[in-house]
Amino acid sequence: MPLKLPDGARMAVAITCDFDAHSVWIGGFKMTSPAALSRGEFGAEVGVPRLLELFERLDFRTTWFTPGHSLVTFPARIDAVLGHGHEIAAHGCYHENLGELGPGEERQLMEIQLAQHAEVTGRRPRGYRSPSWDFTEETAGLLEEFGFDWDSSLMGREFEPYYPRPVTTRYLTASEFGAPTRVLEFPVTWYLDDFPSVEYVPRAGERLGSHREMFARWRDIFDYAYERVDQAVYILTLHPQCIGRSHLVAAFEEFLTGLRQRPGLWWASLSEVFGTWSPE
Repeated sequence: MPLKLPDGARMAVAITCDFDAHSVWIGGFKMTSPAALSRGEFGAEVGVPRLLELFERLDFRTTWFTPGHSLVTFPARIDAVLGHGHEIAAHGCYHENLGELGPGEERQLMEIQLAQHAEVTGRRPRGYRSPSWDFTEETAGLLEEFGFDWDSSLMGREFEPYYPRPVTTRYLTASEFGAPTRVLEFPVTWYLDDFPSVEYVPRAGERLGSHREMFARWRDIFDYAYERVDQAVYILTLHPQCIGRSHLVAAFEEFLTGLRQRPGLWWASLSEVFGTWSPE
């Protein structure tokens, strides 16, 4: 296996937080009302501190995917995330929909967000997660060009990192795969994301689901990886404005406490997991 986890570890667990704040509302849903923005403010001012306190008690180091807009709007929260030893990764400029961008705009927004990372964090992010987990035909090439080590946006595997291949779609004959990218992919899934299950967006037709059902699903997926997949990487995607709600963060702590009883788990940031990757 290309992953060489630390001695005694049979599985990596990576908790990732999408610190979208205002950006998911203004960029993702095109909602700029005070009501919508207040939900992003809750994530920054309430959700982030709650998660940082939880991770500190459990001694977890995590990866925070942060749009440039969140970096410059809530710099004190970014300082707190870094101060607790967590990793900041790129997540777009303002949670833009990549498919709606005009020629050259994706490159321009990449340059802006990287400048914002340098301004606020003083460092260049090693990893990227596209807003809304979407790619264009240019995205992979831009990630290579701008020197990213890894990405976490695509769904071509479940528990195994891999190198994605571009696809030329054909309808009457087989689709054609191109050469694999040089940027390692840590795959994601909506099944391990809190937003679809517990965040209510009336215009999008989403519902307020049962958080107990969500955690039961997360546990079922974990159990499969733990028991059946060698050197698995289990990646959770959280949003401070979702999981930071009182009933959710309390249930999340209960969920994590249960996982910690399993032997052989390595709790790590995605860049730490990347450091164990040895391509064959």
